[in-house]
Amino acid sequence: MSKIQDELQTAKIEVEDDEDYDLSDVSATDIPVLVIFWILAFVVFLQFFTRYVLNNSLGWTEEIARFLLIAVTFTGAVMATRKNSHIAVEFIYRYLPRPVRRVAQLLIDVLSTAFYAGMVYLTLQLAGRTGQLMVSIEVPKSYLYYYVAICFAAMTLYGLWNTVKHLRTGTSRLIDPDDHGDLKGAD
Repeated sequence: MSKIQDELQTAKIEVEDDEDYDLSDVSATDIPVLVIFWILAFVVFLQFFTRYVLNNSLGWTEEIARFLLIAVTFTGAVMATRKNSHIAVEFIYRYLPRPVRRVAQLLIDVLSTAFYAGMVYLTLQLAGRTGQLMVSIEVPKSYLYYYVAICFAAMTLYGLWNTVKHLRTGTSRLIDPDDHGDLKGAD
């Protein structure tokens, strides 16, 4: 046993951070994602605790957790649109000449923004037609749809902002304006 303890004491354990955390792109508009996420975590923990520890599950936790998951998803999508970091296939995009990349980026920006705007319209229609209440608590389901519409409206505004930014700087999401057109890693 002492041989193992000696080896453990003499072994040098290095803990390295692979990358430093850069929080410079965190905005006050990202706070709702964090708040909704922690409320969701609390509700799911409450559901687990009441079901498996107390053997008397609270009926409303499952439905509320589902709606909170929807809310955190769309709120996170707003954050991703603001950061211009939605998932994208960039394999072919990287090998296109710079002028073609700029046109492709403009097309992507315009189509994305049009999609967000179209979804605002559709979710507002859906919310207006939904008169049902949630099963476990007496709150209209349309509130959730209105929240999703607000998130799509925010994504539309950030999409417009990104489009204008790309047009002004003449860059795409892969190109740093200071690198004279050389490719930079993806976001």
